[in-house]
Order: sequence, then structure tokens, then C-alpha cells
Amino acid sequence: MSAADIHVTELGHDAHTDHDHDHDHDHHGNFITKYIFSEDHKVIAKQYLITGIFWAVLGGSLSMIFRIQLGFPEANMAWLKPVLGDWISTSGKLDPEFYLALVTMHGTIMVFFVLTAGLSGTFSNFLIPLQIGARDMASGFINMLSYWFFFLSGVIMFISLFLETGPAGGGWVIYPPLSALPQAMSGSGLGMTLWLVSMAFFIVSSLLGSINYITTVINLRTRGMSFAKLPLTIWAFFLTAVIGILSFPVLFAAALLLIFDRSFGTSFYLSEIYIGGEALNHVGGSPILFQHLFWFLGHPEVYIVLLPALGITSEIIATNSRKPIFGYRAMIGSMMAITVLSFVVWAHHMFVSGLNPFLGSIFMFLTLIIAVPSAVKAFNYITTLWKGNIIFTPAMLFSIGLVSVFISGGLTGVALGNSAIDIQLHDTYFVVAHFHLVMGSASAFGLLAGVYHWFPKMFGRMLDAKLGYIHFWFTFVGVYLVFFPMHYIGIAGFPRRYYSFTGFDAFSTYLDLNQFISIAAFMTGAAQLVFLFNFFYSIFRGRRAPQNPWRSNTLEWTAPIHPGHGNWVGEIPSVYRWPYDYSKPGAPEDFIPQHIPFSATPESNFPHEQGLIGNDIEDPATGVVYERGEGINAPTVKDHHIPKGSAGADQNVKNNSDTE
Repeated sequence: MSAADIHVTELGHDAHTDHDHDHDHDHHGNFITKYIFSEDHKVIAKQYLITGIFWAVLGGSLSMIFRIQLGFPEANMAWLKPVLGDWISTSGKLDPEFYLALVTMHGTIMVFFVLTAGLSGTFSNFLIPLQIGARDMASGFINMLSYWFFFLSGVIMFISLFLETGPAGGGWVIYPPLSALPQAMSGSGLGMTLWLVSMAFFIVSSLLGSINYITTVINLRTRGMSFAKLPLTIWAFFLTAVIGILSFPVLFAAALLLIFDRSFGTSFYLSEIYIGGEALNHVGGSPILFQHLFWFLGHPEVYIVLLPALGITSEIIATNSRKPIFGYRAMIGSMMAITVLSFVVWAHHMFVSGLNPFLGSIFMFLTLIIAVPSAVKAFNYITTLWKGNIIFTPAMLFSIGLVSVFISGGLTGVALGNSAIDIQLHDTYFVVAHFHLVMGSASAFGLLAGVYHWFPKMFGRMLDAKLGYIHFWFTFVGVYLVFFPMHYIGIAGFPRRYYSFTGFDAFSTYLDLNQFISIAAFMTGAAQLVFLFNFFYSIFRGRRAPQNPWRSNTLEWTAPIHPGHGNWVGEIPSVYRWPYDYSKPGAPEDFIPQHIPFSATPESNFPHEQGLIGNDIEDPATGVVYERGEGINAPTVKDHHIPKGSAGADQNVKNNSDTE
């Protein structure tokens, strides 16, 4: 029996008849229901991606403005007055308070709107149903709501940019008392209120999405898709959703208490505050409480943006190395360990807050421990690459780039995890360099790698590879030129969020280095214009994609090139093997997709796989022949399909749903 003769069926999902499938593919009534208020996970993923790109352009543009200020503090910026208005003075100088607002909005946009929603929202939505063999998310309506709550959150945040008093200031961590007292500074006014409202909607969006992802992975896997056969991408998205559900409500509570302090006179975070010599009526609160609540989300947030990127990298490195991923179970175990440990290391951000030194030593120990599962992942990536038949696609280059910045940024994290060292380096550019490498750049590389790899599945066309190579090399080199020198100026004592260093004699030696960083940032930003052109041009004019351009094993490449709502026409493939059967000895091809039974590949089966073949069963009522596969409790159909409306078909559907 050849693989071509096998058309396996997922009976549990085929409670729909063939007519239902046709209806699924054509159910969209018009442009509004198909592309705007769509319940199709693939369309919603594209909505997240396009919205994330918009926010990435905006957030990156803000960083270019404050890099001009930092690298060239004496420069005349009057040419920006048509954009920034009164925030540029008549002498052409950037307003210092608006500089702080730029830093705040840049951090907020990049962390939440780009690396959380843009990355996880795009690829969790797009890949979970396709890679586990599901028609859609568990709830298409909740999925649609999750995007529109995110969109509404973005609209509110965008409006805050145009306020007369400016958007929120005080850094993306919005520490009180600056954020709790509307009269403290211009960035503490209405802009801060809109920031809090925007984040409330964002948290609702994130929670709705996470509930949907977890429910879908647990309940809607196709037949044979046990947890031991899930691609590492799905494991990453699943565990990311778990982290989000447990941590985002804490930020919601922190923001709610902050709103009470700002608007209703409570004192959760405020005590004995004086403004202009006048004592305010706030007693008994503590700003340290806010830090605990914020960082209980803040540190898991690092892995909310990192884990999806690492999962994407796992899939791309295995595919383009033409090798099985090294240490599949160790990779899953490391992600589980990261998930647990991410919740118990938050106070390493608070070593200088007056934290009890004994507690500080405990958090230091846990922080150093979390480096172990991260190192396991890095080691497994390198070992997978070792002696592989590597294909250097743009996606592969960005994945290797992720491993590079993940390692180099992670090493500086070991230094910052030591409380004695962190006391000296806290709130300097050393910290900025660390988290921009290990969190910002690594996650952005994972996002870009995912776009290059799954663009053919998303849009049915190929991105231009040459432009992809240009984009990668300028971005990769630029990232190191921007953030590596920051370690040196951080050790020299440069504090973060400072408007200018020209008045400090101790820092004058390093002003040229700051100019170098700014020039490198402009180069890196210009490289993203190449990607933007490539992306939008290729959507409409790119070369048409083949069915499986990367010769990959996972289920999404078995769906039609332009799948409708429902993903597969007719039956959903069943799964027999893990997703990393690459370059298997004896196989005629260097990949064997997950839906190919072991009985179709006798020449390459390992002994334990050979033993899974057999026990063929014939249904006397229908004459349909079944084959049992690894991890499959219910029988799997070998024939093309079960006749519609037959008693046997109805009974098989019932049997499968019982076993599932």
C-alpha cells in the first residue's frame, strides 16, 4: 500500500457532512463578514499581523525620534514640528516631558501591541487549528471578539498620542506616584488614564484569546494527534496561553487599583505625598505594592513574547536542517520549567526597592535557575543544526539569528540576576541592552522568521528571497551595533530614560558612542522598509506558492493552498507519527509527513514502529478497512471516505467522539 493510496479520515471532526464542509468554505456572505468581522482563524491571524505591523512601524518611528535626541542632543529638530507640533520648541528642541512620553509609548507598543498581540495573536491563531487538525478555533465568535478588543485597545492608545497634554509618561512600567497623581506632570494626566483604559481592553483581548487557544489544543486535536505528537510550535503557544491566563489578571488588578487612586481618592499606592509643599490626603499606601503586582505580570510577559518565538524557531530549524529536532521531550520539559519558574522570579526587578536581602537571595537563586531550561533550548538548537543539511532560507537565517541574540542577551541576564551586580547596573543602559537583545530582538526575529516561513500558507504566494537576505543581514548586524555598545555605556553608569547627557562631564567621553548607536538604529530601521515592501508587494504580485514549499511534515501543508473556512475539503487527515521525521534512513524522501501511516513506509520504520502495523479490522456492515496507528485508540479509515448517510458512518462518528 503506497502513501498515495491512503486517505485517512478524522471521524471526530466529521460530524459535519460533506455538504456542511462546502457550506463552511462558502459561508462568508460579503466583504464585511469575510474580512472585517470574520470568525475564520486564518483571517483573524492576518488581522493581528497587519495590525501588529502598523504598531511596529509606529513604535519603531518613536524610537527613531528619541535616538535623534540621544545621539544628537544639540540638533535642530524643527523639521519634525509638522508631526510633533508644540512638542518641538521654537528653538527646535524636543520637549523633555514628551521625550519621556515617547519612551513610554515605544515600550508599551513594542511589548504589548507588537510582540504580544502581533506575534502570539498571529501565529497562535493561524497555526493551532492547522497544525492540530481542527476546522477552526473552539469558538470563532470569541476569537473575533479577542481581535476587536485588541483593535479597540489600539485605537484608544493611538488617540492618546494626540492629546494636548501628551500620552502617558513615566516609562512603560508606569510606576506610581507619577502614574497615580494626574497633577504630577503632563504625562500623568488624561494620557495616563487612556493608557490604563487601553490596557484593560488589551488584557480582556489576551484572556479571550488564551482561553480559546487552550480549549482548542485540548479538545479539537485530530485523531492520533496526542500531546506527544504536537509540534513544538503548538506546545509553545499552549504554554504561552497558560502563562497569559495566570498573569494578565494581576496586571488588570494593578491597573484597577491605580485607577481608584487616580480618580476616587483611595491610597493603595500612595502615602505622605507632597506636591508644591502641600500635603495630599493619601496615607497608608505603598508604591512597592504596585511593583510587585506589575512584575508578577512583567516577568512572565518576557516569556509570553519569547516562547512563541522559540516554538516557531524550533519548527523552522528542524525543517531547514532536514534533521529531527534534538531532544523533543527535553524541549517540552524546558518550556514547562520556564512556564513555572517565570512566576517566581519577578522580584529580581526589585533588588533596589528595599527588598529584604534574604528574599533577594531567594529570587536571585530562582533567577539563575531559570537560565537552565533556557540553556537547554539553546543547546538543542545548536545540536539540531550540527551536521545538518542546512537550507539557508530567510526564515532559517532569522531563526539562527534568534538563537544568537538569545544566547548573547541571556548571558548578560546571568549578571543582572546577581543582586550585588544588579544594584550597580539597575536602571542603566546595561539593562536596556539586555532586555532588547534577549526579549525584544529575539522575539522580533521569531516573528519575522514565522512570517517568512508561513507567508506561502497565509497568502498563497512567496516572499522574495533576495530581499529577505538583505533584510536579515542589515537587521542582524544593526541589532548588534545598536545594543552591544549599550552594555559599555551602561557599565559606565549611563542611566536610562535620561533626555540628554551633555551636562555631565563624566559621560562626555561616551557621547560619540551614543551617536554611533543612533546611526546604527537608523540603519536598522531603514532595513525594515525592505521587509515592508517585500511583504505588501508579495501579497499581490509574489510568485505563486507550491503546496509544500519547504517540504515540511506538519499538517498545515496538507490543506489546500487557499483553504476556505474549515481548512480541509472533506476529511481531516489523521496523525500517525511525530512531526520531525526528517532524513529518516531508508526513506525515499528526506521528510515523511505526520499523516502518512507506518504501513506506507516499511522501508524506513524503526522496529518499534514496525510493530504498530497490523490489527487491520473490516467493518462487516460497510466493508470499510481500518488500521490502528501509534497512540490511536479509535480505528482510522483507510478508504477514501465513508459513504454519506450510511449507518456505518454515523456509528463511526459516534464511536470516535466516545473514545476522544
